[in-house]
Amino acid sequence: MSKPYRVLLYYKYVPIDDPETFTAEHLAFCKELGVKGRILISSEGINGTLSGTVEQTDRYMKALRDDPRFSDIVFKIDEADGHAFKRISVRHRKEIVSLKLEEDINPNELTGKHLSPKEFYEALQDDDVVVIDARNTYEHQIGHFRGAILPDIDAFRELPKWVEEHLADKKDKKILAYCTGGIRCEKFTGYLIKQGFKDVNQLHGGIIEYGKDPEVKGRLYDGKCYVFDSRIAVPVNQTDEDVIVGQCHYCGKREDRLINCANPECNRQFICCTDCEDKYWHSCSDTCREHPNNRYVIKHKQEQKQLQQVNG
Repeated sequence: MSKPYRVLLYYKYVPIDDPETFTAEHLAFCKELGVKGRILISSEGINGTLSGTVEQTDRYMKALRDDPRFSDIVFKIDEADGHAFKRISVRHRKEIVSLKLEEDINPNELTGKHLSPKEFYEALQDDDVVVIDARNTYEHQIGHFRGAILPDIDAFRELPKWVEEHLADKKDKKILAYCTGGIRCEKFTGYLIKQGFKDVNQLHGGIIEYGKDPEVKGRLYDGKCYVFDSRIAVPVNQTDEDVIVGQCHYCGKREDRLINCANPECNRQFICCTDCEDKYWHSCSDTCREHPNNRYVIKHKQEQKQLQQVNG
């Protein structure tokens, strides 16, 4: 039985004249429609993820495709029981994904070869390839392709410097890059080509589409895929080969459960089992646990106070 809501993930690199005006108009349209999510718009295109009912998402996809600039845009669709976001945000940015290069990359002019899930799966089994995860550390800590290089970075814009420091001797190797939905790899692979890498490839549709492919079924991907909505993580490997790769920040138990630190000034996402979440007050460190505005402490004090009032 199909679910009543959907989550859409999509992007399109295409020139947008007067992106500020388009941003305001698109926000008004989304509010009228009732969808919720996060959408970035710039002169280079659109990057979005949103949730809504089946009817709302159908209307949204039709409206976007009716615009000649987005007529061939591809939507990755997941069924859901309800909204995956609390509100709608449509914002104008200089870039829809930011590498902050002195000379920006236009994926419509320069990008790596797109590999289908099947082609990517077959290439993964070649002993002489270099597989690069183009995501941030907090994303790949709960799941990644087997044998992939996992850059220790906190933001996408840190990736070029990491490449300079760690991959200078790999320019003659076959490169396989991947990310969540494909948008980051469009720019990242173009950057690699500009840096002199000879054979640069990317997973078309990203991890999300790889996990849905009926033939590949997510094989060789271990753990879950981090997503930027209330679901936090979604399964990828649809076979019995799936394993948990993450470890609880405190006890080291195999775990793929991410939580946000209760210190509002930290808010770091880290892997934590349910036992340690309560034991360490939903906090990633002693400093955060002792913070005066710790949300976990405040919430429990309020609950205790309410309980005392009820019991007289």
